[in-house]
Amino acid sequence: MSYTLNVSNDDDGRRLDRFLRTTFKTVTLGEIMKSIRKGEVRINGARVRDGSTHISSGDELTVKWEKGEVVIPKSAGLGKIKVIHHGRNVMIVNKPSGILVQPDEPNGDSVITRIWSFLGTRTPAAVHRLDRNTTGVLAVALHGDALRALEALFKARRVRKIYMAVLVGKIQDEITVDASLLKDAENNTVKVSPDGMRAVSKITCLSSDGEYSLARIELLTGRTHQARVHAAHIGHPILGDRKYGDFNANRAMKSITRPLLHAYELGFPEDIDESLEEISGRNFVAELPDDMKDFTEKRFNIKK
Repeated sequence: MSYTLNVSNDDDGRRLDRFLRTTFKTVTLGEIMKSIRKGEVRINGARVRDGSTHISSGDELTVKWEKGEVVIPKSAGLGKIKVIHHGRNVMIVNKPSGILVQPDEPNGDSVITRIWSFLGTRTPAAVHRLDRNTTGVLAVALHGDALRALEALFKARRVRKIYMAVLVGKIQDEITVDASLLKDAENNTVKVSPDGMRAVSKITCLSSDGEYSLARIELLTGRTHQARVHAAHIGHPILGDRKYGDFNANRAMKSITRPLLHAYELGFPEDIDESLEEISGRNFVAELPDDMKDFTEKRFNIKK
């Protein structure tokens, strides 16, 4: 896991070790110096082994910590969120299970409030949503210009959204699901209905043991609960989904405590607003969480 960021004009000319110490406040100085000595710190792709090296505005720094993660503290207790990219305008994180993207009450725990606490500002905003128990890659705009530009990209369907999921049963090699979805806001449920908004998903089987299938789901639209409802609509619900899933399959797999659905990749086009230059033409991948790793290794002999 690597963490990248760009040096701003305010940090031009600073010593590398001092910059890292103030930027990664939860990482000890000893850990920082060890990473530098091991060549885990790069400036514009080149390894740097001297902490007194001076950095320049526009430099891209890449750090690989031993644990492969950056710890973002929350206001109450401890929490860990893996940061995939941290630039001047955009942060990409790997959201864990069991946490909301946005708080559902004042000062409530969420990915965004943890980021606010870490950065010391309430400016960052999530550009899209993942369900509480869905893990994976999440884009966060750090400033207003980036937020508006990212929202326009998502609205225009120019961001590639790839999910990984474990489905019940053996599915076809490839299925395109074009089924409109209607949301019941009062009950927070979604159903397939001709009265709903058009939703299209491309579901590809990666592996199957006959009882379950590992699927790649590309969302060509972005509707609430789209992957979960479309999977159920074709008769192969996501394992562990208590709302749209298969009761018997979920009961048989009591160790699975959430829908095995993971936002795996976000891909951004090249010709985008200058405020998003740092992510132009780039793909960001969030590694599978432990529960999905364990399941795919045991059932499909897939190492990820």
